[in-house]
Amino acid sequence: MKTLIKNGTLITASDTFKADILIEDETISRIGLNLETDSDHQVDASAKLILPGGVDPHVHLDLPMFDTVSSDDHYTGHKAAAFGGTTTAMDFVVLEHEGFDHSVDLWMKKAEKAAIDYSFHMNLTRFDDKIAKTIPSLMGMVIQTLKVFTAYNGRLRLDDGGIFKALQIARDNGMLVMAHCENGDVIETLTAQALAQGHTEPIWHALTRPAWGAVEASLRMAAMAEQADAPVYIVHMNAAGEVDMLQYARERGVKVMGETCPQYLFFTQDHLRRDDGAKWICSPPMRTKQDNTRLWQGLSNGVLQTIGTDHCPFYFDGARSIVYEGSEIAIPGKELGMHDFTKIPNGLPGIQDRMPVLWTCGVNAGYITPNQFVAYTSTNPAKIFGLYPRKGALVPGADADIVIWDPEKQVRYGVAHSHQRTDYNLFEGWELQGCPEKVFLRGKLIVNGDEWKGKRGGGKFLKRNAGEVL
Repeated sequence: MKTLIKNGTLITASDTFKADILIEDETISRIGLNLETDSDHQVDASAKLILPGGVDPHVHLDLPMFDTVSSDDHYTGHKAAAFGGTTTAMDFVVLEHEGFDHSVDLWMKKAEKAAIDYSFHMNLTRFDDKIAKTIPSLMGMVIQTLKVFTAYNGRLRLDDGGIFKALQIARDNGMLVMAHCENGDVIETLTAQALAQGHTEPIWHALTRPAWGAVEASLRMAAMAEQADAPVYIVHMNAAGEVDMLQYARERGVKVMGETCPQYLFFTQDHLRRDDGAKWICSPPMRTKQDNTRLWQGLSNGVLQTIGTDHCPFYFDGARSIVYEGSEIAIPGKELGMHDFTKIPNGLPGIQDRMPVLWTCGVNAGYITPNQFVAYTSTNPAKIFGLYPRKGALVPGADADIVIWDPEKQVRYGVAHSHQRTDYNLFEGWELQGCPEKVFLRGKLIVNGDEWKGKRGGGKFLKRNAGEVL
């Protein structure tokens, strides 16, 4: 099967140029001007941009939390991702008591319905001698990334000694440690004090998780990485001081990389003071307008490396059903914490929103260039996580994950436009300009305007190579 895309303008992480693209079966076979060939299909991309499919390095699908589960699974979340221009998503395996093999098998089973290509990271939430010895076995399961936490005491957190040993093991086995950076001890103390004083409103989720905890934990993580001579990737950076610490460490040769997410660029903790403040609860929380500004500067100046989503959606009111693909469905959501902020499921929708919102508010607004947009949403995560140039690239031999982007398309965005399986959208009513028109996954058209042409089980688990430190 051959598809020829003609007359488009290609946007890569480094270049912008006019060219045609020939797709043969699942890969890009040729790129050049005025390509002529016998093809089964031709697509005219005049006045359109051609981008590599987005790579979202940070999502949580079908994730159990409290007394519910995140409302998107590996079909609904992937479908939403595709409509936003993302063709690869990377999820996190929950470490069960039975060990790595059992945990990975569970997530492989969940992902059998995948609609785009995917890979996994492993949550490393326990550490002892047995686990230390079996961490290298993950390489045989094609999982080269470990996520550690400096918060969630008694549930997910490792102490610094465990994290340092994990960094050493990762170093010796060509793996990468990812880190959620907050100060768990401070959070536990402030939360107990807030509840004792009768503070139960959503805003207290932010007030009990101070930005300084994220700042010092990020620098502490960078320091441990330097002492272990191992790279580290800090997820969902949210505070101005974290960008400062990232820049400080990188200028001194530390192999540390940083990711941020759209919610930390656009919203603040004041959104949690609203009547519907639970909608904005995630961990770490949003901060201030000054933090928004510094994060944008970190992207403009190249201090940060990627923009993920931390997509982990829950219904705002799970007592009421929504209609998804013609069927009513209700899943318990943020109403579980109606009277106690500590019981509100932590997480937000965003897997579809990321690229259209960032194009309008990042590229069109002049904060980042189109090439930086491609780097942060596709090429850099593909490089860091060992998928490049199969993913994140427009080059012969790469998977034909291609987005035909209409920079003039205008959309009044919101839950009615989104395919995320939840009952609200953070960007409700936003006027966006620049959206996907067609999305190809390995050469197959899966999104055509508003039409879904993908399918359950159409995604593939990706075998990754050694990643790069950017």
